Amino acid sequence: MTNKPNEPVATPELLALRDRIDALDRHLLDTLNQRARVAQEVGELKKKEGTTFFRPDRVAQVIEKMQRANQGPLKNGHVAAVWREIMSACLALESPQRVAVLGPAGTFCEQAAVEYFGGAADIVYCNSFDEVFHATMSGNAQFGVVGLENSNEGVVTRSLDLLLQSPVHMVGEVILQVRHNLLRLNNSIDGIEAVLAHPQALAQCHAWLAKHLPHAERRPVASNAEGARLAATNPAWAGLASERAATQFGLHIVAPAIQDDAYNRTRFGIITLPETMAMPEPTGRDATSLVIAVPNRPGAVHELLTPLKKHNVSMTRFESRPARTGQWEYYFYIDLDGHPTQAHVAAALAELRSLSAFFKLLGAYPLKA
Repeated sequence: MTNKPNEPVATPELLALRDRIDALDRHLLDTLNQRARVAQEVGELKKKEGTTFFRPDRVAQVIEKMQRANQGPLKNGHVAAVWREIMSACLALESPQRVAVLGPAGTFCEQAAVEYFGGAADIVYCNSFDEVFHATMSGNAQFGVVGLENSNEGVVTRSLDLLLQSPVHMVGEVILQVRHNLLRLNNSIDGIEAVLAHPQALAQCHAWLAKHLPHAERRPVASNAEGARLAATNPAWAGLASERAATQFGLHIVAPAIQDDAYNRTRFGIITLPETMAMPEPTGRDATSLVIAVPNRPGAVHELLTPLKKHNVSMTRFESRPARTGQWEYYFYIDLDGHPTQAHVAAALAELRSLSAFFKLLGAYPLKA
């Protein structure tokens, strides 16, 4: 091994440690390829049996098992990230997963997809969440990723409406800490005439924009990555988007993390057709999502809470949306702790169904490890 000019001379101790790391890396690569060959055998068996290739419950179980076995110094969060990528790469050998997301490249929706499916997933970019649902329902993609709610701006109403109307169901969720960066061709905030981003991102950065760019136009576009793409075409424009989008479109991060809430988070749902993948098996850390409507009479909403209390089921989310019947009726979107196969959850769901004028189970899925 030779040193480059001006590079500090490596000590014998450092060289010995590097040699050990190189040997361990070769051993890891050999072991990973052995795992990949077994995964290919699993894929062939699944093809013969006609079973589902991607199972989020299995992914969650494997990651949890590895975290329990972890003795450090690696942190459990890093173990989860590494094993998710290993399983994604092996799954790609069995059957590549096509995943529809809100495009273009660089959106938080794409980031959520990569975090859930791993970097080996085949990403299908769509212009809207309507297109994500259509791609998933038509079979152009096996799965879709859609925004559900933001910790500041509330629910993504279009996604809730589409979940109600479409035959897909939820099989997973991803919660991202969202950092909005001001991106621009020039490495300065001077002379910015317009800031382009998704309406929710503009709202989430309202205070910063009002203070630092009070005269700049706030121009809503279909996605933050689209705003970044457009900002790359005009030096007087800026976008609000991720570091991933900055790299994708060759932009400077002229102001990092300008969202008004430092703990800004967005929740994304993983959707698919039931015939593509059935409801994941319970893992012990699951959530169930449903939508119901009740007759428009006094006390009807209060009655919905009784079965949950009676059967000791925790409700983690409760959102209402107008039913658009003209009768002041509402759909209620509810998230529960637990899985429909658990006795106490099944009993609560049965009673809710009996009380409801409309009932739809939107999905049950393992919580992210």
